[in-house]
Amino acid sequence: QQQQQQQQQQHTSSPQSRSSSSSSSSNRWLESFRSNKNHAFLSLSDLVARAWLVPLAVDQYGSRFIQRKLEVASEEHKDAAFLHIAPHTKRLSTDVFGNYVLQKFFAHGSSEQRQQLADKLKGEILPLSLHMYGCRVVQKMLDVAGPEVQTAVVGELRGQVVVCVKDQNGNHVIQKCIEKVPARLLAFIVQSFSGKVFELATHPYGCRVVQRLLEHCQPTQARAVLEEVLDRVEDLCRDKYGNYVVQHVIVNSTSMHRNEVISAMRGKVLVLAKHKFASNVLEKCFAHGSQADRSALISETLGKSSDSATTPLLAMVKDQYANYVVQKMLDVASQEQLSTVVSRIKKHIPSLRKISYGKHILSRLEKLTGKKL
Repeated sequence: QQQQQQQQQQHTSSPQSRSSSSSSSSNRWLESFRSNKNHAFLSLSDLVARAWLVPLAVDQYGSRFIQRKLEVASEEHKDAAFLHIAPHTKRLSTDVFGNYVLQKFFAHGSSEQRQQLADKLKGEILPLSLHMYGCRVVQKMLDVAGPEVQTAVVGELRGQVVVCVKDQNGNHVIQKCIEKVPARLLAFIVQSFSGKVFELATHPYGCRVVQRLLEHCQPTQARAVLEEVLDRVEDLCRDKYGNYVVQHVIVNSTSMHRNEVISAMRGKVLVLAKHKFASNVLEKCFAHGSQADRSALISETLGKSSDSATTPLLAMVKDQYANYVVQKMLDVASQEQLSTVVSRIKKHIPSLRKISYGKHILSRLEKLTGKKL
């Protein structure tokens, strides 16, 4: 009779009680898993059979374990694991550890599995792109998925490009779109930048996206962006973030665009060289400009007058930022130009030796000319 009563109590115990017991058991197993170093023999199928796959996917150690297994698992084991993971796609995509498991499925799953995962995330691309962990899943989708998935992803971002560009997470998704999606599908991104290039180029995240556009877009698309950059070259040079966009144009663009940038700097060398951010742009002008461009900039630095006291060179040598521009100038100067530099600063050498910036310049000159100053 006592056995019958116990059996009846077991059968009539509340679902909440059973759920609590199951949760407690699961937690105990997770703790055991974390501390047990001998679980390497387990396969994905073992995890599936024990219904441990999803709980492990959102656990730090479990997530890493699943990721390693997915890299070497057979198609059969991956298929079994996928059936359990797929229903939890949305939840895992924004989980601190689960997102890595999804990324692994995108990387090592079949094309059909990638498509199924992408289908489950339809309508969620924008919020995922703005999410700390979700943005990583979207980037992986763009990295490994086919044109159909890529088209669907960018389609959900139409009208929201600027929002994403200015977001700490979303900007990475837009950059990935530009890098991986065929240029013909990116017209809407370029159009979103129209009239806003200066605003975005001076933004901490936007400046990165502008650079990616200039790298990957078709020439006709890039031209529209470049025109807005060239219209505000001097202002961009002085900006904390915009200067990187101008440097990118100098280093990676065509000689025509490079010449346009350097032309905008002409007549302002001394002022820009003494600026914290613009000085970096001038260094790139000396390093990557044509011989004619370099000569023009060097001539402006040396000044027209033979009076060394009024030459821009002397003021630049003494400045905390401009002295680096002078060092870069010396690296590309001809022997004749180096001789002119020496003659312009010769009588100021004693005072320059007392300035840390001056010491660097004099040391560089002695090395380049092979003469003791």
